[in-house]
Amino acid sequence: MTKDRAIGLFTRPGFLVRRLHQIYVAIYLKECEAFGTTPVQSSVMQVLIAQPGLDQAALAAEIGVDRTTTSNVLSRLEKRGLICREADPKDRRLRRAFLTPAGEQMLGDMQDALDRAHARLVAPLEPEEREAFVRDLTTLVESNNGQGRTVLRIL
Repeated sequence: MTKDRAIGLFTRPGFLVRRLHQIYVAIYLKECEAFGTTPVQSSVMQVLIAQPGLDQAALAAEIGVDRTTTSNVLSRLEKRGLICREADPKDRRLRRAFLTPAGEQMLGDMQDALDRAHARLVAPLEPEEREAFVRDLTTLVESNNGQGRTVLRIL
């Protein structure tokens, strides 16, 4: 591989998106260190506060991760007392997830840290560029949603 071809890596969207995600995770972990959560755990909690009682498959679709990852995340959050799972009375095979009062409290306490993490990520952009960036990311995610290993439920 030539040096020019290797340098071309740094202009490829996939590489840049992956690198930006790594940077965001590092920012998130610094801002949310006191809470001991990951971005995926935070996403699960944010969805559950808005949509309590989702089952594992529906929750996975809401955040675009596979069911196994969702199950592992739910187990970790449950061990910490942040969520609880209950069998569905109509279908005992389904377990519905809910934030506990401790989970709701922690999510509320985390909100400023979450906001700071997102703001730090886009801080180098001008305010109008931030809106365009998020709009463009949304377009790319929605347009390519079916290409991923998991499918995100698009509202």
